[in-house]
Amino acid sequence: MKRFVISILAENSFGVLSRVTGLFARRGYSIDTLTAGTTQIPGISRMTVVARGERDVIEQLKKQLSKLVDVVELYELPEEGSVFRELVLLKVEVDDDSRQKVVSIVDLFRAKVIDVAPASLTIEVTGDQSKINGLLAMMKGFNIIEMARTGLTGLSRGISDGNINN
Repeated sequence: MKRFVISILAENSFGVLSRVTGLFARRGYSIDTLTAGTTQIPGISRMTVVARGERDVIEQLKKQLSKLVDVVELYELPEEGSVFRELVLLKVEVDDDSRQKVVSIVDLFRAKVIDVAPASLTIEVTGDQSKINGLLAMMKGFNIIEMARTGLTGLSRGISDGNINN
């Protein structure tokens, strides 16, 4: 199964997110990640949906998504022609001995310590999935207390795709 990233520009109206996810659910498709937020255009939101599947099924899902009333534009973000990022907040238990080790790993991955407490550090890291996964692998020897991961979001490179002002 291939990974597909679909960018959806939709009117920011009540229930639009539910209608998009419901379409995936009715087709028996699982969403790997979903991010949503406002855009530079008032009243328009962008959803980035990551799913895995066969090309023909994904094409059918894209056609059905584009028929939803609130969907303004929909396009697939190709791996080679897009920029993808993810945000992770990670709270790690530390003591006097482990604190500097964790900070060294954070620095290595160009992440940030955003909160310091006597027994924990909260870390912010943004980047592509390989960077995120690399940092998480390095943290396996430490007690991760909490983690929040946004899921993938992305934009196409250049100015042609995904710009409804064009």
